[in-house]
Amino acid sequence: MPGEIESAFEESRKEGGRRLRLLNMVKLFVKIISLIERIYICIDAVDELLPQDRAELLRALRQIVQDAPNTRLFLTGRPYVRCELNTHLTKKAYGIRIVADRGDIARYISQKVDDDNARDPDPMTVELKNDIMKTLPEKASGM
Repeated sequence: MPGEIESAFEESRKEGGRRLRLLNMVKLFVKIISLIERIYICIDAVDELLPQDRAELLRALRQIVQDAPNTRLFLTGRPYVRCELNTHLTKKAYGIRIVADRGDIARYISQKVDDDNARDPDPMTVELKNDIMKTLPEKASGM
């Protein structure tokens, strides 16, 4: 671990054990990644963050990309976060729309339900399985 990071945490500990602030963590991160030719940051399911946490993350990512232009971002999320990405990140985001195949989802869920049922058949009823097989593919498709 670079000495600068250890020093930052040690300093934080001396100040009453508070953790590092996000701004300080971003600065340390930028110093480290600036030494590398190209960095890829991949974050899945950005839409699952709480809105205030998502905004804070996107601001931090904007700062990282500005201070370390060798950084490339790959973010995934539902379509509604697209406008937030465009708002918080300075460069235009490229989008690829991916649609889940309901048949694939249904087969996967059926397999998992059957595996779970094989381990413990008591809780699973035909009605419950039917409800699961109806509801989960709909929710996974965003309906």
